[in-house]
Amino acid sequence: MRTLRDRVVGVTDIVVASVDGLLITAETDDTAEPESLAALTAATLNIARRAGHMTRRGGLQHTVSRFTDGYLVTHTLGEMALIGVLGDAGLDVARLHTEAQASAQRITTLLTAPVADAAAPAAGSAGRTDASGGAAR
Repeated sequence: MRTLRDRVVGVTDIVVASVDGLLITAETDDTAEPESLAALTAATLNIARRAGHMTRRGGLQHTVSRFTDGYLVTHTLGEMALIGVLGDAGLDVARLHTEAQASAQRITTLLTAPVADAAAPAAGSAGRTDASGGAAR
């Protein structure tokens, strides 16, 4: 998310959320409440998906809402998640779409990666402790 924010002029806030609006992670400034932004972004995405389905326009790729003082852009992350971007009035929307595609692929990979078993000891460290009684590194 940091890369997206650094590479695109005008990006102010970014959220990754489930399609039902639950916040996964966020990078926001003080103007946006992450949980609310996640919920609103998911609602925007779901309305647009429904409109695309009803009008037979195919699968949704992204939405752009333009306001007098900025933008709200959503990109799909597969069927289960989304990335929402708030931008100011100077947002470079074309650049955002290019960069968001690469970010979406990286984030999707992270979201779908198998979770390591936290209870299992790391390879080669079973049974070893350091002088303080903690696990050896």
